[in-house]
Amino acid sequence: MEDWGFICMLMMAVFGGLMGLTSLLKSVNRWLFEAKLGDRRFSLPPGDLGWPFIGTMWAFLRAFKSSNPDSFISSFVNRFGPVGLYKTMMFGSPSIIVTTPEACKRVLTDDEAFMPGWPSSTLTLMGRKSFIGISAQEHKRLRKLTAAPVNGHEALSIYLKYIEDNVIEALEKWAGMGQIEFLTQLRKLTFRIITHIFLGSESEQVMEALEREYTVLNHGVRAMSINVPGFAYYNALKARKRLVAIFQSVVTERRARRKENSTAEKRDMMDALMDAVDDKGRKLDDEEIIDVLVMYLNAGHESSGHVSMWATLFLQKNPEVLQKAKAEQEAIVKNRPPGQVGLTLKEIRQMDYLSKVIDETLRVVTFSFVVFREAQKDINISGFSFPSGFTIPKGWKALVWFRNVHFDPELYPEPKKFDPDRWDGLTAKAGTFLPFGAGARTCPGNDLAKLEISIFLHYFLLDYELERQNPSCPLIYLPHQRPIDNCLGRVRRVSPSSVRKKD
Repeated sequence: MEDWGFICMLMMAVFGGLMGLTSLLKSVNRWLFEAKLGDRRFSLPPGDLGWPFIGTMWAFLRAFKSSNPDSFISSFVNRFGPVGLYKTMMFGSPSIIVTTPEACKRVLTDDEAFMPGWPSSTLTLMGRKSFIGISAQEHKRLRKLTAAPVNGHEALSIYLKYIEDNVIEALEKWAGMGQIEFLTQLRKLTFRIITHIFLGSESEQVMEALEREYTVLNHGVRAMSINVPGFAYYNALKARKRLVAIFQSVVTERRARRKENSTAEKRDMMDALMDAVDDKGRKLDDEEIIDVLVMYLNAGHESSGHVSMWATLFLQKNPEVLQKAKAEQEAIVKNRPPGQVGLTLKEIRQMDYLSKVIDETLRVVTFSFVVFREAQKDINISGFSFPSGFTIPKGWKALVWFRNVHFDPELYPEPKKFDPDRWDGLTAKAGTFLPFGAGARTCPGNDLAKLEISIFLHYFLLDYELERQNPSCPLIYLPHQRPIDNCLGRVRRVSPSSVRKKD
């Protein structure tokens, strides 16, 4: 009995020691980041700064590698109440997670108060001279340079035919290939399109090499920045290095070609970047051009490919929605004037129901679930549930959590339900629908992305269906939400491919 009592006392002592050590470790980040704030720390939102150095990253990764990624934010709500802002430490920095529409709008649109705050690991992968790393002034200049060639009416009219031809060719090819990874093929298609826009007609080998490296790069963007062999971030850094080498060879070859023939017709975005001159007569150097290319080509194919896949899956899971969308596309073809071949921008703008399908897909999937900003001064943000306001201290990150806004049942009843009809007569208020962000740094290729998705769905709805190999396949959520098998299945033709031939 005495031995048993001693063992019990020993176990209690060990347990108490572990609890004390845990409490001590959990206090380290408060000492490091809150103590220096003085009285300002009392106006911080509630939350959890987590463990030393890693913060709450383990909890974040555990949630997003489970079947319920929203459990990460739910844990904050359950512990601290639905206040909308929560302090934490993620990606190596003390941060405030922002989850309400009003607060999201403020952070994204107040450029005097907030600047880009992406983790240093992400900046290293995307490039410190890319859009996410440059100053507001440089961003404004580069955005002005690139927006019209990507999103302007004239540009979209030019790209439409190229996109259309590639979509038709790809669908015909996939229908004859048997079993394919639908998402992988869509990403190849959208990558071919964005590569054509920026680089012109590069070789098939160059495009395939670039696409492979981007796949590896993206797996490291939301991973912990552990630069050790075997970890995603280590592999992503190697992919970044190989991407830069490929782009450098392309840029060098283009500069040599332009030098030999200075009067040659300017063909693509690469030429536009090389011709860009600021008000001081300064041109972009190779590093700046390469970083812009790395970011644009990545963003320009990942979102379009994934959203096209999810829209296809949602349509096939909801037969009534599919029939309404298909009837709209058939009516557009039927009402064409004699002699017209292919789609026009006017017809795409008449796709009212398909536009709702795409918007609902963007909401449910929330391709980019968070963006990063950094407070340039102490900022007080107030709201309905926190009228006195909370402080985001200078130098702290603001993590704008789009996913939480898009799944807010007060804004979108039954938020997990795919329901395009919810957009009937609904004009989303500022901060409530953020698939492409908001403010001056809204995704510059949003119109091009929706154009690609619309053209793909138009031809898919008219002539094809997808037969999935594993309809109940588990999902993964990092770096983006997708079936773990990349949507393995067969594309089947369901009607004659005669739409364009008949026109």
